[in-house]
Amino acid sequence: MTQPNAWEQILDYSNRANPYPLYAELRRTPVTLLPDGSYLVSTYAEIASLLHDPRVSSDITRNPAAAAAGVTVGDGGAEGADGAGGGPGMTPTFLSMDPPDHDRFRRLAMRHFGPPRTPGRVAGMEARMRDIVTGLIDDMAGRRRIDVVEDLAYPLPVTVICELLGVPPGDEQRFRIWVDIALQSTDPRLDPETQQKKRAEAGAELRSYMEELVEAHRQSPGTDLLSAMAADDGPEGRMEGDQLVSTGLLLLIAGHETTVNLISNGVLTLLRHPRELERLRDDPELAIPMVEELLRYEPPVHFVPFRTALDDIDVAGTTIPAGSSFTLLLAAGNRDPAHTDDPDVFIPDRRNNQHLGFGGGVHLCFGAPLARLEAQIALSEFARRIENSQLVDDPPPYRPSPFLRGPSHLLVDIGGIAPRTSGQAAPT
Repeated sequence: MTQPNAWEQILDYSNRANPYPLYAELRRTPVTLLPDGSYLVSTYAEIASLLHDPRVSSDITRNPAAAAAGVTVGDGGAEGADGAGGGPGMTPTFLSMDPPDHDRFRRLAMRHFGPPRTPGRVAGMEARMRDIVTGLIDDMAGRRRIDVVEDLAYPLPVTVICELLGVPPGDEQRFRIWVDIALQSTDPRLDPETQQKKRAEAGAELRSYMEELVEAHRQSPGTDLLSAMAADDGPEGRMEGDQLVSTGLLLLIAGHETTVNLISNGVLTLLRHPRELERLRDDPELAIPMVEELLRYEPPVHFVPFRTALDDIDVAGTTIPAGSSFTLLLAAGNRDPAHTDDPDVFIPDRRNNQHLGFGGGVHLCFGAPLARLEAQIALSEFARRIENSQLVDDPPPYRPSPFLRGPSHLLVDIGGIAPRTSGQAAPT
């Protein structure tokens, strides 16, 4: 029987808890040719260069590996590969486009989310985020065991993104089922036909839900992001029809799924490093550099698949031929000793911490400012208020996806809950 190569072992669920030695093995050669003719890029400098290279395409319709795997924009696979969902017949989002189309549609969404036109939208939600976290931790009072994923890491970002987009209260559970099914379709243990069936099943429900939501916001606009995009009167016109539906789904799903992993990976890392947990308890401002270190050390997205070379590209002495598919191993690059000293050591206040946790280039994570703030608040409040916390299982069980990597549950025994500070109002 043939011994599985390092990449096959990374995809194997049995290695989900600690794939990093396998990434180190791949880094011995910056570019690896796989038996199917696609390539892996695993070193920091080469990944960073390709993220900014105009000869690299994110258009899924150009990608031979995606076609061979039965992944198409129409079944949601293009967005699903990056954690954003999709559905049958779905129009591609800017995530799966190249410039100039990518640039235009990203600008149309960013107009209402961040600078320069809407610089205060994310910062303006900070007080509400703190209220949500306060309420979630208050609800843990009297318990001796919590599940960090279910009790904190999931409800915070999903509540925030729903309020940001204008999703009616209570609908979170409706789409959570569909999102879970869509993400299950990325499990490498499933055959391609089953993966495609799960994507189609979840995608149809998600698309129908978002179509109804977009139409409701068109008819009765509010102050939310979805209403702003639906009623845009900017110089580049309005995002119409299927494009708005697809973008709404992208923001809804990508806007919380990766943050769930960031927070749960963060708590897990802190519980494994009790001295750093104590430092954060004493100095909440440490959360700012700590989140950057977590994005390097335990990133929520481990790799970006289905990139296509538009021309022959020389990468560290290896030529990736035009038309070839390749995958960027962000998690491997983050721990590249050629880029970072002591890469396997968690150093919360590491200086000059350049990482690939949010990707890079034109596809730099749209929601990075939101994810950073949510994680900073969640982790600092966990450290301050959760007393005598101890992991129940180490390693914990992980989600099936090898690239959206994080615990499916994170059970923690606790000694109690410290009171909220005097300045914290009761959440509404």
